[in-house]
Amino acid sequence: MTATALQSPSAAQSAPIDRSRALGRLKSLDNGFRWLTFGAAVLILALLLGVVVSLFIGAWPAFREFGVGFLFSSVWSPPKEQFGAATAIYGTLVTSLIAMLIAVPVGLGIAVFLTELCWLPLRRPIGVAIELLAGIPSIIYGIWGVYYFRPVMQGYIQPFLISTLGNVPGIGFLFQGPPFGYGVLTAGLVLALMILPFITAVSRDVFETVPTVLKEAAYGIGSTTFEVVGNIVIPYTRVGVIGGVMLALGRALGETMAVTFVIGNATKIQSSILAQGTTISAMIANQFADADPGLFTSSLLALGFILFVITFLVLAAARWMLARMQLKA
Repeated sequence: MTATALQSPSAAQSAPIDRSRALGRLKSLDNGFRWLTFGAAVLILALLLGVVVSLFIGAWPAFREFGVGFLFSSVWSPPKEQFGAATAIYGTLVTSLIAMLIAVPVGLGIAVFLTELCWLPLRRPIGVAIELLAGIPSIIYGIWGVYYFRPVMQGYIQPFLISTLGNVPGIGFLFQGPPFGYGVLTAGLVLALMILPFITAVSRDVFETVPTVLKEAAYGIGSTTFEVVGNIVIPYTRVGVIGGVMLALGRALGETMAVTFVIGNATKIQSSILAQGTTISAMIANQFADADPGLFTSSLLALGFILFVITFLVLAAARWMLARMQLKA
């Protein structure tokens, strides 16, 4: 009894000390983890700022020489040292627009099919197959586009568009010209295939987050699948769907190799989407290796800076729109 009584005060005093040390160690680890993650975030921002500053410094001679006219000039003549970004900007925006017009409805349709209509044993195999498309390197899409898709465009699709839509008043100018196979439309279709897995995968995942009770309630009052998707699924998941669409748009704006293979790489703006053209990334990929130091290289760096600005503005607008939608919700 006496020994136990003598040991109890010591044990009682050591317990708070041990707890204090343990809490101190946990606090130190927590602070260390906080600073580690903060450092990682600062590192990313520093790298991003470094890329922007490096591009702007390299592009400054071109901006100083041509001014704002660099954005609106379609002249690209290395021998004369006359450069303009209008053709590349036009091709980048048009090919991305074509890709989005095709990939968004198709991708959403596939996502709806997988979550609402597909036979259960087939959902996973089809979903895996679609996700595998996202992992195919872009150069493989380019090779497929040159050797297999371009002949189909040249022999069947482009002649059909020329003979039908090419004669329609108001839009006929978009489908005129010889059927070379290469062109802005071909690049847009290849881009649509490349970004389709991103839209489908993200949309499918967010569609699966819709509470089952909401859909069952809608079916219970006699709603059709079309009505359930349009009135329940899409509104409930619109933030995630738009996020996936903007992710795909960012991929389309910056795609290089696949577009370089099939767009034709012509440095002239033409109204027909069947005509050959170029994009910012394709022009940089084609000409950077042969560019002489000086104004030529600076103009290519200016194109890279413009592409960065376009992508940043698009993604910033998407984030702003998503933030407003979340506030309204």
